[in-house]
Amino acid sequence: MSTKTLFLAWQDKREESRLWFPVGRLDENLSLPRYAFGYTRGAMEAERESGFAPLYDFPSFDRRYTSDRLFPLFENRVMTNQREGFQDYLALLAIEEHDPDPLEILAIDGGYRATDNFQVFPKIEKQQDGAFRCRFFLHGWRHTNDKAQERLADLQVGENLYITIELTNPATTFAVQIQTEDYSMIGWAPRYLVNDLVKAMAHAPGKYRAHVVKVNPVPAPSKQRVLIELSGHWPQDHEPMSSHEFQLWSATE
Repeated sequence: MSTKTLFLAWQDKREESRLWFPVGRLDENLSLPRYAFGYTRGAMEAERESGFAPLYDFPSFDRRYTSDRLFPLFENRVMTNQREGFQDYLALLAIEEHDPDPLEILAIDGGYRATDNFQVFPKIEKQQDGAFRCRFFLHGWRHTNDKAQERLADLQVGENLYITIELTNPATTFAVQIQTEDYSMIGWAPRYLVNDLVKAMAHAPGKYRAHVVKVNPVPAPSKQRVLIELSGHWPQDHEPMSSHEFQLWSATE
């Protein structure tokens, strides 16, 4: 069965916390299509540490929800193909298909909305030979210094980038920096990649590559400024996004 999987992350917006938790998992059976949503054990941690409560559309933590249509929580985070500017929107994401699957859009776009504190991100798939590939928008570039932002403005499509582990990030402790080949630190990889990359890079340094896919100048949203593709190989004994917080709370329906 061919499936696509996205995770739903929730942020505790309290100033003293600002923590992110993976709280839900959305699976799409591509052959039907059919959708299934369930809470992850990350929701259990979010409930215990930050008071996270079940969502209105999914009121039970221990239930697996199914539908023949994409659930409104996710559908409402994707621009519909009937709206004016839809093709321009796809161009921002470097999606060439005329009418792509909504989960493909969400995997890159992240499903941000100013009215809530959720984010969507894809499950990173490991191929049989250990290879993986993913795309994401550069994070945190507005928090870099003026020189770095000047360098970011000069980025070119296809330009190679370095990724390095940061051990003393004031917000998250561990982070993955994105650098140019002339060593300008221009931003960070998304938080959802950090734990897996930190573990994997320690075992296989030098096997990770990144490059610029798309640069979207103003008036594009700041969260969609620079699209990056990251590729590499996981160690044979490493399965990405398999830790406790990504596991389903319950598989019952």
